[in-house]
Amino acid sequence: METALAPPPDGETHWTLRALAEQVGIAASTAHTILVRHRVAPHRWWHFKVSKDPELEEKTRDITGLYMNPPDRAVVLSIDEKTQIQALARTQKGLPMKPGQPATMTHDYKRHGTTNLFAAVNILDGKVIGRHAERHRSQEFIAFLDQIERTVPDGLDIHAILGNYAAHMHGAVSEWLAEHPRWTFHFTPTSCSWMSAVEGFFGKLASCRLQRGAYDSVEEIEKSITEFIEPHNGKEAKAYNWTASPERLIAARQGECHLSESCD
Repeated sequence: METALAPPPDGETHWTLRALAEQVGIAASTAHTILVRHRVAPHRWWHFKVSKDPELEEKTRDITGLYMNPPDRAVVLSIDEKTQIQALARTQKGLPMKPGQPATMTHDYKRHGTTNLFAAVNILDGKVIGRHAERHRSQEFIAFLDQIERTVPDGLDIHAILGNYAAHMHGAVSEWLAEHPRWTFHFTPTSCSWMSAVEGFFGKLASCRLQRGAYDSVEEIEKSITEFIEPHNGKEAKAYNWTASPERLIAARQGECHLSESCD
């Protein structure tokens, strides 16, 4: 195992199974058995970025507290933008899937403009409020806040979980916030967009509608996104279930454990 955990020779970036087996003089099948037994996978790796936010612990406790123990007489919304969504049309019609052959699409495409999606996920029921916009400035963000304001019933406070995007902190937004006292903004730590519940919805939207879609206009892709949101809110929406405690997240950030492992 010492060999597998050390860097490979000759400047290679990682061990392959065959190279590792040749290095220690054993069969590749034996090397594979040993790696599986010790849960070592040289071919796999994860992206990471450690937040340097000086208020990391405070913001982490604030956000996770809203997820795990939302306040009474209030809604908690995770809000963000999916920007520069391209309406792409493939240059040729793809072939459908059939036994022994996956569906196909051309690698090249034609661009037909872009749109931006503002979205808010209600963590109490999983429903999504969406709004399309040509741009994603503070003006468009305020228009989206106005839309949410009209949607949420009177008598409920609104707690909005937001990323550190410039449009969210613009002076005009601060003025709007001062005029709407039932709203409270909660900003995620820098480099911690994964703490926003809405990112899960964006990922589902991308995999189910955008990545393989073919659209000849911005209007067409906006219609497709709207048609994706409507059934989601009807049958698929469910309360957001956050399980990682702030202590666990902070310990992972400090290198004391990994989020996929127990931090107790």
